[in-house]
Amino acid sequence: MTALILALVAGAVVGLALGGLGGGGSVLAVPALIYLLHFSPVAATTASLLIVTATSLTALVTHTRAGNVRWKQGAAFAAAGLIPAALAGAAAARLPQGVLTAAFAVLAGVVAVTMLRPRPAAESEEAARPARPGPAAVTGAGLGGVTGLLGVGGGFLVVPALVNVLGFRMRAAIGTSLLVIAVNSLAALTARGDSFGGLDWAVVAPFTAAAVLGAWDGKRLAAKVSGTVLQRAFAVALLAVAVFMLVDAVM
Repeated sequence: MTALILALVAGAVVGLALGGLGGGGSVLAVPALIYLLHFSPVAATTASLLIVTATSLTALVTHTRAGNVRWKQGAAFAAAGLIPAALAGAAAARLPQGVLTAAFAVLAGVVAVTMLRPRPAAESEEAARPARPGPAAVTGAGLGGVTGLLGVGGGFLVVPALVNVLGFRMRAAIGTSLLVIAVNSLAALTARGDSFGGLDWAVVAPFTAAAVLGAWDGKRLAAKVSGTVLQRAFAVALLAVAVFMLVDAVM
């Protein structure tokens, strides 16, 4: 199987996960790039940021038309993560490959376990609560750092943060998270300018295109299959990937 076919298949899977679950699919991009397409961890996280940016901006257009994006609050939340995202993005290129892989594996494992747990009522379509500026700034900065360091969009972290910290309703949280993800990813990419030269664009370009198209199909899939079933299947697969990556990093 050629690298092009692998890139298209992997990109489609990532897009389906993003479209079907509203976040988390980008966590599959890094291990796919490392183990299927033989990217280094630094190159994989940089390429993942490109993929995340493209898919987030595409989905942001749709959610904007649906009125699900709170631009003012989302921009303020994203602004808190700009500097941490840029600093973490620059630091990622200087970390040992094994450390970067292990850190990503731990994050993926945490995400998988979180997704397997029942969702509390606080994450449902409930009444919005007043925003708390201090915790919002701290949370935004932390999420920006995670995005910059590990090359993940962090929708699985941003959405709960917007609900629990800023008091967003779920639909607004999902739509606004795309703005936060896109801004943080772009900031991290700016700090990783030196890494672009080592990317295999013949692989990254089709991977990104397939992810964008797959995200549209993921939305249709979500309408036909139970969201709980999709989430649990994704979480089990992600947990297996996390264990494999952690073992590979420490061996």
